[in-house]
Amino acid sequence: MRVLITGGARSGKSGFAEAYARKLSKRGVYIATSQAWDDEMRERTEHHRLTREQSGYAWETIEEPYAVAELLKRLEAETAESAERPAVLVDCLTLWLTNHMLRLEEGETEGTARIDAVRLHDEVDKLVEAVAGYTGPLLLVTNEVGSGIVPAYPLGRRFRDEAGRLNRKLAAVCRQALLVVAGIPLDLKAHAFQLEED
Repeated sequence: MRVLITGGARSGKSGFAEAYARKLSKRGVYIATSQAWDDEMRERTEHHRLTREQSGYAWETIEEPYAVAELLKRLEAETAESAERPAVLVDCLTLWLTNHMLRLEEGETEGTARIDAVRLHDEVDKLVEAVAGYTGPLLLVTNEVGSGIVPAYPLGRRFRDEAGRLNRKLAAVCRQALLVVAGIPLDLKAHAFQLEED
């Protein structure tokens, strides 16, 4: 079962995703995409790791900032025959997107950074394909960034647009798409309006 979980900052989406994983399997694989660039991020990462360890749930944490598609394919191959597959939780895909955008910067052009769009879209397509092919319990945490103000700088606008495209593609291949608002998960697909075919 593939589940996309989105929401704003501090909406409760990660906590909900971890609780959902505990309902789906007796053990979990936590794929952390963040990179600790400074002391604050290192402290935050360590706090989350300790919280998972103290939860009493059997988490295996794998730090993978880039090759999430390849990791999902490997986990699919390794666990497909298991009697009880682990719940795999990827947290979070907007950080994964940020990692790739920063890696694929082409440098400065007229004062603004450019992104290698073809390579970025290839990475997104690889991820979507790996998610679509994953047959065990899979929870994907992402951020909803399109509801706020328009960023004042080009890279921020590009990130917002690419995150929206990524979320749409992933929602299309997931059985559930949940929006967490103020700690309350809302099932988007259950309430989705369907246009009638002409």
